[in-house]
Amino acid sequence: MQTQATPGIALLDGSLPIGAVTDTAELLRAENLRKVFRSGNQEIVPLDGINLTIGRGEIVAIVGPSGAGKSTLLHLLAALDTPTSGTVYFAGDSLRDLAERNLAEYRNRAVGFVWQRHHLLPDFTAAENVAMPLLVRGVPLAQSLRTAKEWLGEVGLTDRAGQRGGQLSGGEQQRVAIARALVNGPSLLVADEPTGDLDQKSAEDVFELMHRLHQSHRLTSILATHNLSLARRADRALILERGKLAPAQVLLAQPAPLSFTAGVASQTLENLG
Repeated sequence: MQTQATPGIALLDGSLPIGAVTDTAELLRAENLRKVFRSGNQEIVPLDGINLTIGRGEIVAIVGPSGAGKSTLLHLLAALDTPTSGTVYFAGDSLRDLAERNLAEYRNRAVGFVWQRHHLLPDFTAAENVAMPLLVRGVPLAQSLRTAKEWLGEVGLTDRAGQRGGQLSGGEQQRVAIARALVNGPSLLVADEPTGDLDQKSAEDVFELMHRLHQSHRLTSILATHNLSLARRADRALILERGKLAPAQVLLAQPAPLSFTAGVASQTLENLG
């Protein structure tokens, strides 16, 4: 099955011809991102001046302590939340400057999001769950279900298309969630702890699947994970701690799993990261 990567955001209002921005090496850039949450008189700052550039075709892993703000960062990159200050650029276009209609298009078509928990609708079939983003776009039901079943084939679940979400195993549910994230043909895949609720074997299988789809569909992928063995297999790994991003080569060179407790001291951000 062939899918076409979503062009730059400027294409969403028809202002540029198709392919006008597809030859640039950079897909996503964050400049001086800062996010502040307030609780009473206290300010919690999980992101404090983040700068990040991601090239087309990269797999980038974000690691760091629980509560460090990894989910917050992914939400800003996917336009699920807005920064307190700073800007995210996609294919050269500032998300801050987009009208809400174009932001909705960005979220629906340019970005595929995979969560730690699959968030399937348990009373709907696997095919119906995968078809949801297409239906949101206004694609007719029959066509949406055909495309959904093709994507279930891509993730190895052809024979499970008619099973309800609640009847699937944890690994199968996450495969359905991946198909749902990619059914609209996005160019950017954002995954927030996608293997966090899975056993080691299922986690390895899901990562292998994501890696294969990343290559076959020419995706750019950002992965937040606590699993250092998976992070080592990304093209690049960064550690987020105390509101800053830094290369994680030293961390990933350690032979044993690292407990992310040192250095996170005073601020507990469990509900933010």
